[in-house]
Amino acid sequence: MHSQAMRGQFPHHDLHTIPALSAAQMREVDRLMVEHYHIELLQMMELAGRHLAHLARSRFLAGASAGTSIVVLAGKGGNGGGACVAARRLAAWGANVSVVVTHPIEQITPVAAQQRETLFHMGIPILTSDEVANIQAPTLIIDGVIGYQLQGSPRNDAARLIHWMNEQPSPILSLDLPSGLDATTGAVGDPCARATATLTLALPKSGLRAAGAAEYIGELYLADISVPPELYTLLPDLEAIPAVFQHGEIVQCDEPAKTLL
Repeated sequence: MHSQAMRGQFPHHDLHTIPALSAAQMREVDRLMVEHYHIELLQMMELAGRHLAHLARSRFLAGASAGTSIVVLAGKGGNGGGACVAARRLAAWGANVSVVVTHPIEQITPVAAQQRETLFHMGIPILTSDEVANIQAPTLIIDGVIGYQLQGSPRNDAARLIHWMNEQPSPILSLDLPSGLDATTGAVGDPCARATATLTLALPKSGLRAAGAAEYIGELYLADISVPPELYTLLPDLEAIPAVFQHGEIVQCDEPAKTLL
C-alpha cells in the first residue's frame, strides 16, 4: 500500500456525467488542436506538466516542494514530455528531482526531446532504467512512462520502470493513465502501474471507466489543456460537454471507484 498524504483542495465534479474518449478520439483531438486551432503540442505539454506539478505539490507535498525527493519516470512520447515539464517546475520550486528515462534522447519525439534538453541545461539528473535500482524510495514518484498510445503490455525498459515503481512504498502520481492501462478498453497490461492518483487530460479516457481499472487509477483528477469546447463538436457521436473547468483548471472525482464503474 502506497503512503498517503494531505489531499489538495480542488473543485469536485461527477465525472460519470462527462463523455469519455477512446485513444482514437484523443488522437483526433490532438490533430485538430494542431491543424485546426494552431495550438501546438508544446503548448499542450506545458499545460499538462504545469497541472501535474501543481497537483503533486498540493496533494502529495503538503503544499511545499522544498526538501522533498521526487523521481520522474519519462517515456519517449508526449506523456514523458509532460512529466519532464513537471520535473522542471518541481525542481524550480526546490524539490530534489531525478528523471529516469526509457530511451536515449535521439529515440524520442522532437517535442519531448526539447523538454529533456531543458532539464539537461538545468542540471537535473537524467538516469537510465539500469540506474533505477540504486534510487532510495522518494517522497513521490511521477509516472510518465506510457500514455494513451499504449499497444499491448509494456515491454523492455518501460516494463522495468513500472515494476520498480510498484515495488516502492512511495505514492505514485500518473499522468493521463497509469502506465500499462489501455486507454480505450481499460485492459490491464502486465505490468501496470498502481497509481495513488491519476491526472487525466482534457476528457476522461474510456478505459478509466472499465471494471477493474479503479484499483490502478487511485484518486482521479481531470486537467484542462485548453481544448476549445467547440472542437468536440467536430468528433462524431460525442455528447455535449459540460463546463467542467468553470471553477478551476483541475477537478477531482469524489469517489472514482464508485463513480467510474
